Amino acid sequence: MTFARTYLDYNASVPLRAEARAATLAALDAAGNPSSVHAEGRTARGLVEAAREEVARLVNAKPSEVVFTSGASEANNWVMAAGWETICVSGIEHDSVREPARACGAKLVALAVSASGVADVAAIGKMAGTGRTLVCLMMANNETGVIQPVAEAAALAREQGLALHVDAVQAPGRIEVDFAALGADTLALSAHKLGGPRGVGALVIRDGVSLPAFVKGGGQERRRRGGTENVAGIAGFGAAAAAIVRDHDAALRMAKLRARLEDGVRQATPAAVIIGNDAARLANTSCIALPGKAAETLVIKLDLDGVAVSAGAACSSGKVGASHVLEAMGLPPEIVRSAIRVSLGAETREDDIAAFLAAWEKVAGSAAIAA
Repeated sequence: MTFARTYLDYNASVPLRAEARAATLAALDAAGNPSSVHAEGRTARGLVEAAREEVARLVNAKPSEVVFTSGASEANNWVMAAGWETICVSGIEHDSVREPARACGAKLVALAVSASGVADVAAIGKMAGTGRTLVCLMMANNETGVIQPVAEAAALAREQGLALHVDAVQAPGRIEVDFAALGADTLALSAHKLGGPRGVGALVIRDGVSLPAFVKGGGQERRRRGGTENVAGIAGFGAAAAAIVRDHDAALRMAKLRARLEDGVRQATPAAVIIGNDAARLANTSCIALPGKAAETLVIKLDLDGVAVSAGAACSSGKVGASHVLEAMGLPPEIVRSAIRVSLGAETREDDIAAFLAAWEKVAGSAAIAA
């Protein structure tokens, strides 16, 4: 007998889409180097450029603005390393922004966050005279799902002559991403957050923005990122991007399922807190705290019941630590310690929500889960 599993951790990684799997496997047979001029090289180059067009279409950018990387962490690190005098970082940014920002030697300015999880972008309008300055603001938070006022931040940054970098990893397929209209200078994407393969992503660099190469040693990607392109991964990335563009109703489906999930949680555990509930959120994300219960134990017990979710924050070792996002929001320790994240995807169905709620009612009511 096969034990059925319910996967509700799409913000961590989206299962590989069938279209991406097929494109990746097909591209593995492309023998040529995409920089070679012979027929085999041109075939590989064609796969890369076709994927570039699909990724550009996903975020309404020009293909010439899309540079392929090993993932969003590389894209974020690349931007942080561009020789800024000052970097303004919101308190809810991903560690792949926070850590390289701290390490690069620039003066750091913190962007405050409200109790609802929204960054106070008004402060950007007071940053004149801070030298060569970069503002970092993610499009939507990976833990709470709270959508950030990126367009407003971009307008304020332009007024002050500042650059804006956007980590948009969680956004495509959940909210509209329009790079052309947004006004950001750079934007990071990750393939595996879209249902593409792991180990590939992109940095979208607005035409006219000069960014020193982060990976040196070759003329690839118009001399912006050295190293032979990951043709198979890039092909899968493009296929996943194209699939998202075609699926117009995914966000609506996820929103309905999340509403059912959160209603069920409230009924089963009235003391539960839906973090960020009073702000605009991604349709797929619920950050749920149950004071008096330990998040790590909740995650483990749900896992043993066949349901995969995550805690508010997990470090690289897989252990749960205090979430810097929830702490930046000023939430009390009993909320921070008990928060788990449930994130849905395009493949999530009613049965998955029912399975979670059955497990939640069983697990969350257990007296053995002390904080």
